[in-house]
Amino acid sequence: MNQRTAEPAAPVRNFTVLLSPTPRGARLARLLGAEQLRSWGLPMEPARQLIAELAVNAATHGRVPGRDFRLTLYVVADTLRIEVTDTRGERRPEVQPLSSGTESGRGLLLVDALADCWGVSEERFPRKTVWAELRLAEPEPEF
Repeated sequence: MNQRTAEPAAPVRNFTVLLSPTPRGARLARLLGAEQLRSWGLPMEPARQLIAELAVNAATHGRVPGRDFRLTLYVVADTLRIEVTDTRGERRPEVQPLSSGTESGRGLLLVDALADCWGVSEERFPRKTVWAELRLAEPEPEF
């Protein structure tokens, strides 16, 4: 009798935390996200930068006093997905044209440059989730 053994499925890893929509909450998102990546043995960059940009956007543009934002990290197979959910569903993020006279507004340009893909998912009003995905490099074979 010929038996087939199924390949073990790649583990799905996830991490979620609620944070205050403040500069401190955004900084904490970056630090906690980086620590989670480290515990999973994943490379820090550019994921840490993506977490920072999305968290700052949630704390700045998605802020509603008294309502937290959520950072979620998923790893499925060879993809890391970073999600930041806030409670300003009516304010969709848009990439702004680069202007030399401004000191802000470059966050989504960085997200666009660093992520393999990114987008916005609408949830039950008033929430929205801005997400970015990174393909994780295959480890180099050791000889």
